[in-house]
Amino acid sequence: MALLDLPLREFLDEVAAEGTTPGGGSVAALVTAFAAGLLAKVARASAATWPEAAGIAAQAESLRARASALVQADADHYEAALRARGQSGEGQGARLDFELGQAYAKAAEPPLEIAQAASDVALLALTVAQSGDPALRADAVTAALLAAAAAKAGAELVAVNLTASADDPRVLGAAKVAEEAARAAETARAVRD
Repeated sequence: MALLDLPLREFLDEVAAEGTTPGGGSVAALVTAFAAGLLAKVARASAATWPEAAGIAAQAESLRARASALVQADADHYEAALRARGQSGEGQGARLDFELGQAYAKAAEPPLEIAQAASDVALLALTVAQSGDPALRADAVTAALLAAAAAKAGAELVAVNLTASADDPRVLGAAKVAEEAARAAETARAVRD
C-alpha cells in the first residue's frame, strides 16, 4: 500500500489501526512535509515584498518532497526489520544476530533522514519568520515548531532502532540535528515586528 496515495482520512485510519505501520516515523515524515508546505505557502505569499521568496519557496518544496518520500520508506524499512526479527527464531548464532542488527540499522536510516530533513525545515522556517510577510509569521513559526517536534521524534526512533550505545555516531548526529531544530524553532518564536 502506497501511504501517500491514500486519502488523508484513510491514512489517519491506518495510523490508528492495529498494525505496526505506519507508525511514528511515517507520521514524523508527514509532519515534516506539512511544515515545509507551510513555508512554501508563506514564501509565495511574501513574493511582492521579499526578493528571495521564490528561492525560499523552491527550497521548501524540495524539503517537502524529501520528507514525503520518507513516509513510505520508514514504514517499509521498519516492516523489513520486523520480518527479520520474526525470522530470527528460525536458527541461532552470530549470523542471525548480525542479520537482525543489520535490519534494524537499516530501519534507523529513514528516521535519521527525517530528523535531518525536519531540522532543515526548522532552520528554513526561521528565515521565513524573519523575512516573510509578517501577517503570515505565525504559519512560519508553526512550521518551525512542527519540524522541531518531528526532528526530535526522528532522533528518538534512531536511538530505539539502533539499541546500540548512546555514543553511536548516528544517535549523536540525530540528537544534534534535533537540538538545532529546537533552537531554530525557539528563535523563530522570538521574532517580533
